[in-house]
Amino acid sequence: MFTCRSCGGKRLRQILYLGELPLANALLTREQTLQPEDQYPLRLVFCTQCTLVQITETVPPDKLFKNYFYFSSFSDTVLENARKIADRLTERCHLSGESLVVELASNDGYLLQYYKAKGIPILGVEPAENVARAAIEAGIPTLTKFFNARVAKEMRTDGIQADVVHANNVAAHVADLHGFVEGIATLLKPDGVAVIENHYVKDLIDHVEFDSIYHEHLCYYSATSMRNLFARYNMNMVDIERLPVHGGSLRAYFQPAHGPCSLATDGAKRVQALLDEEAAWGVGDFSFYQNFNRKVEALKEDLKTLLKEIKAQGKSVAVYGASAKSTTLLNTFGIGGETLDFVVDRSTVKQCHYTPGTHLPILSPEKLLEVQPDYVLLLTWNFADEILSQQATYRQRGGKFIIPIPEIRIL
Repeated sequence: MFTCRSCGGKRLRQILYLGELPLANALLTREQTLQPEDQYPLRLVFCTQCTLVQITETVPPDKLFKNYFYFSSFSDTVLENARKIADRLTERCHLSGESLVVELASNDGYLLQYYKAKGIPILGVEPAENVARAAIEAGIPTLTKFFNARVAKEMRTDGIQADVVHANNVAAHVADLHGFVEGIATLLKPDGVAVIENHYVKDLIDHVEFDSIYHEHLCYYSATSMRNLFARYNMNMVDIERLPVHGGSLRAYFQPAHGPCSLATDGAKRVQALLDEEAAWGVGDFSFYQNFNRKVEALKEDLKTLLKEIKAQGKSVAVYGASAKSTTLLNTFGIGGETLDFVVDRSTVKQCHYTPGTHLPILSPEKLLEVQPDYVLLLTWNFADEILSQQATYRQRGGKFIIPIPEIRIL
């Protein structure tokens, strides 16, 4: 019987079942498209005891992350978000050449590079061997490991303690959730700060961001559920902010409960304000989540109707974004090669592969100008402003983008 990943409770209620889907980032070679793909059930549930929203299936981490197709540095939006937080934390935590900043799931060094440029010592921890290798080649010292309590203790034994620990969009991914949080508590100095970014569950529900649900994303956090989880390891939430990135995120700041608080005291007011706001909209009440399935079904019907009308007019449709989001949306909605011609993506790592389940070829964005499809279904809608700007020439030639979430728009 499945129990809550955070509190171990058994009082779980189903929000949404998307069926059995392929792994979102398991891009394929041409030869692999001829072979059966692994598929796993994707069920979203709500814990009535600690409020954590989560999926019930745990795919072995080695299968998901050992060879990974997502490189953060291909997104200008992600890089700008990283630069800004590095600037802020350097000033706010008075970081210097005597400090240490550690990032968990550090990817290709997209964030740590900004601390390095300031002369601040850094260390990444990244389990994906191909991504860690790219970071090391770029001059970012990186441990190629899955971070947990044991690894944190080994690091501390080696004299490694962090002034700042970043964990961007990784607390949602870890199967050993308690080992991960215990590891952060172990790794921090008494006055250290853990900065945790995750997709915000309220934005996911309000904006029908169901495509953010996939097997890598085990948990979907509110401020309430994050506070409850970290409190088990004597970590206090000392500040929090909402961010627009990835369709709506939370950035929470934690410090050891028995250490000195090194952040401004007004952070506690922001924490309490958001906790009160969550209580008002019903973070602990299943009724807030129970209509999500109906909203997803309505979006499916509307999008498929629109695409059917476009194809009936003899128009062509391509896709922008070979993302995890696109895997969930296309496979859940049953949209594939009968409607879509190809996918483009800026990541050279993804190009020349095929999409999971739908087997669409992934090409470079230059293909849009070469072929000039009538419409492009933008499935990396969370980077819409960046992509629309990059594709100004395609749009000037008459090409149109379909943005499906949070509501269908044609631009």
